Parts: sequence; structure tokens; C-alpha cells
Amino acid sequence: REWLHRPAFELGRTLAGYEVLKVLAAVDEMEAAHPGSRTGILGWGEGGRLALYAGALDERLQSVCVASYFGSRQEVWDEPADRQVSGLLREFGDAEIATLILPRTLVINQGIFPDAGYRLGADGRPERLKERQAKPGKPGRLHSVPLAEARAEVERLRELTAGLQPEPTVVFQTSPPDREVSGEAVAAWLSALGVSAEAPVPAPGAMASHLDEKSPQWFGHRREVQVSELEGHNQWALEDSRRLREEWFKAIRTDTLANYQADMAVPRQRFRAEVVGDLRLDKVPPAPQSRRYQEGAGVVSYEVRLEVSPGWFTYGILTLPEKLDLSGKEKRPVVVCQHGLEGRPQDVIGEAGFKAYSAFATTLAQQGFVTFAPQNPYIFNDHFRTLQFKAQSLGASLFSLIVPQHEQIVSWLGSLPFVDAKRIGFYGLSYGGKSAMRLPALVEGYSLSICSADFNEWVWKNAATDPRSLRYSYANKGEYEIFEWDLGSTFNYAEMAALICPRPFMVERGHFDGVAPDEMVAFEYAKVRRLYQALLGIGDRTEIEWFAGPHKINGVGTFRFLRRHLDWPAAP
Repeated sequence: REWLHRPAFELGRTLAGYEVLKVLAAVDEMEAAHPGSRTGILGWGEGGRLALYAGALDERLQSVCVASYFGSRQEVWDEPADRQVSGLLREFGDAEIATLILPRTLVINQGIFPDAGYRLGADGRPERLKERQAKPGKPGRLHSVPLAEARAEVERLRELTAGLQPEPTVVFQTSPPDREVSGEAVAAWLSALGVSAEAPVPAPGAMASHLDEKSPQWFGHRREVQVSELEGHNQWALEDSRRLREEWFKAIRTDTLANYQADMAVPRQRFRAEVVGDLRLDKVPPAPQSRRYQEGAGVVSYEVRLEVSPGWFTYGILTLPEKLDLSGKEKRPVVVCQHGLEGRPQDVIGEAGFKAYSAFATTLAQQGFVTFAPQNPYIFNDHFRTLQFKAQSLGASLFSLIVPQHEQIVSWLGSLPFVDAKRIGFYGLSYGGKSAMRLPALVEGYSLSICSADFNEWVWKNAATDPRSLRYSYANKGEYEIFEWDLGSTFNYAEMAALICPRPFMVERGHFDGVAPDEMVAFEYAKVRRLYQALLGIGDRTEIEWFAGPHKINGVGTFRFLRRHLDWPAAP
């Protein structure tokens, strides 16, 4: 299910959405075959979820029975990945969804449901990294809703609809300990459809008794057919996504830079609100705390902590040229140097010995730049990935937290007497390259951006499942948090670069970098080049450097780019 969910989510769809459409197709068929008849839906477990959603969306379903599902969704982030609905908890718990069914009949039945967990240890926590590498999906659990929780959600529903006349029909039933659905619940559900019947008494396991009548091969075939259908639709949606993005950006004027910048305010706000997500955190003064960290060849560095909002801070390493005059007589440019996945600020200054970073923060400081290496929160494996799912349930993302951190960083750096606030650039590798696409798009204090070892046809990389693409695609990899809601029809990397434009933008690309094949990088960058050079006439503000190397900071063309666009003399 996660295999189907990942590309669907990237393309603005959900697996539950697909399955609800299947349910409603059946309703269409029944309505056509039996005009004027009453239709209901009963679902158990995952089927209960679909019954709840289908009943909320289609008023033709006159009676809805939700069995062994109805409860609090406050921990939806702890459920399997395919349960994720972007922004669900901003407006909807199960009680709020149920209000969309009323005043039609709603029967809620609390019964048994088999507890299940994926990639969870005996203590209920995610397995260790070694096991995760063999099983790359998101840890998640499905379990019976506790009776008290189900009752509390039903009570919330009744409070939400108190005073409605006539009073809505909400029936709450519990099942015997060995039954999935109680006979009374089935009878109440049928009664609303005009079917008079005594309460049936389902046998234990009745919801799944028909499974014994078919062979495992039959079920395997049916599963393969459904998976193939949905996978094929995802791939069609991937192909169509480019057209949707082009349609969205057709309205942007490129006759003058002023018109372009004015028109891009709307896409930028959409990117902030619908893709990255805005948690509207209350900012506090940075209240900087610092301590001398270490001295190196021609540089000195400091650890710095800044407050961002109550309970939320940011941290990094500030590296200064040793002979820098701190009085403010000279204003220096700054390069914010961003680590990648599971990285530390120490990595980019060279302390940890990671060769991919080439100690670029220290090297740039030795050439006269001020550098700052922040700690971004994509660290500690499942811990930060869980944070992503919590944020997505609120219509936000991990970058909803990172953007305010960097707004505080840029503001604080610009306040330093020896820093020129108009010359602060961003340079990130790998996951730091992902940051280079998203942060400068929203943090306008960044005067340029360099994306290293990450730039490519990003939507393809997330959503492609054909055999030739799977070497590069995230569809089958361990980074289960990487998928962002509906990028397919909104912002690929070329569109993110358009949000950075007209500020300088550069891509650093090693020919042997396994992030993507050269042709996909070139394909996406060609759209960036066309915008800067052909449409806006500012081709000197964008570059791509190809070098014969792997996933690393090369530091040749990019360093020249920094010196030119941050107005700093050539290196000695």
C-alpha cells in the first residue's frame, strides 16, 4: 500500500481517495441498475475508514455503518503511511467527517480489529537502522480503537450537532468480544435502508468468511490487477503533471523583471501555504548565545544558539577569517553552508572528516567570507521522519520548521556589524541541496542559492516506478518522509528555481553522482536556463557546473560564482 501511496501523494492523490472512487463507482452502477432504490455502505477496519469517507462525500449513501475504525485521529502520524491525508487535522477528526454524513443515518460499531505493526520492535518502537535498511517502509501500527476513545469521539460528534432538528440518527453499538460487527449494528444499518430484519448474529470471523471460498492464487491475482491499475494511473498522472505546472505558470509575465517579480508573489504564497506549509509560529528575539569553538589555519569559529519561537531554537557554527575587523569598518559577505542527511555543522567545517563536504565552510572562510553552518533537523533517522508526518497531518512539513529557523539566522547574521545583510548566500549539499531549493524561495534575505548534488527532475525522482527509473526513484527507498503533497501539479525544481529568480542560482553536478542521471538534471535545468536567459535576459545570473566526480562539493565553479555575485575579490 505504501508503494502505491508514495507517488500518489507526490501527485496530489491518496490511496484512500482512489479506493473511495471505486466505492462510488459501485454506487453509480447500482443506481443505474436499480433506479430509486436506497443504497448504504458498511465497512470494517480499513473498510470502515472508506465507509466514513465515502458517506461524507456522497449523499446517495443513505445509511453508513463504520465498524472498528471510528476514534481519535490525533496519532494518525503513527499509523501506516497510506493513512496520511495532508492537512487532515487542521479541520477534521473522525467526528467532523461524520458531521458531513448527518442527517443521514450513521451507525458506529466498536468491535475487534487485529492489531498489526510494520517495522516495530517488541517495545512498539521502530526497529534499529540495520533492520530498517532491509524493510524501507514507514513504521506504523493498526489496532483496535479503545472503547473509551470511540465513545469520546461519538460524544464529540453529538456535541458538534447538538440542537439540530430533527435530531440526527447516530447509533453507537459494541460487538461481543469474538465478533467484528454486532447484529444490532447491522440491523440498525439495514433499517435505515427500509429493510426490516431481526438483528442477525454474525458468526466469529464473518467479515472474512468468504476468503475461505477462494484460493490464495485467486487473491494474489486480484491484488496484482488492482496494484497494476493504480500504479499505471499514478504513472499517467506523473506524465500529465508537467502540463499542469506549465498551465499554472502561463500567467506569469516575463516582459520585465518588475512584472515578473510582482506576478511571482502569488506562486510564492502558494508554495508557502500549500507545499511547505506555514505553522504561523510566534517569533521571539534571537537572544544569541555563543562560545569560542576552535581555531584553524587562518580562521576562528564559534558555536551559536538562537531562539526562534517558544521552545524552538536553531544552532550552528560561525566561522570568521582570523584577521577580520569586528568593529564594522568593513562589511563582509556571508555564505550559509548546509550539511546533508544525518549531517552536522561539524561536517562542513571539516572536523568530522566527511570528504564529500570538502570542508567548504572553512575553505570559504579562509578566502575571506564569513560562513555559518546551521544544524537542520533532518537527523536521527525515524525521529525526524516522524516529525515530518506529524507536520503533514497539519498541512505543513519539516521545512515549515526549518524556514523560520533560517529567517532568524539571516536576520541575526545581517545584524552583525561586520556583515553586509544584502550579501548572504546559501550553499547546500544533498539534503542541503533540497534546502537550497526551498529555503531561498521563501527566505528572501538569501541573495543567491547554490544547489549541490541534488538538483534533478524532482517529481520524476519521487513518483516514477517503471523499472528503468527505480535505480534513482525514492518510490522504493528508505527515505519514506521525502514525499511532499502535490508537488506534481505545483512546483518541480524548475518552478522552485523560478521562486528564487531573479536572484543568482547555480547547480553543482558531478557526472558520477547517483542522485539522478545527467540527462534528467540537464532536462530540468534547461527550463531554469530558459527563464533566466531567454525570457528575462539575465542569463549571467545562473550556471551549472558539470565535473567528473561523485556526490560531493567540488568548490571550483561554485566558488567563482560566490565571489562574483557576492562581490568578493578573487581568491589569492
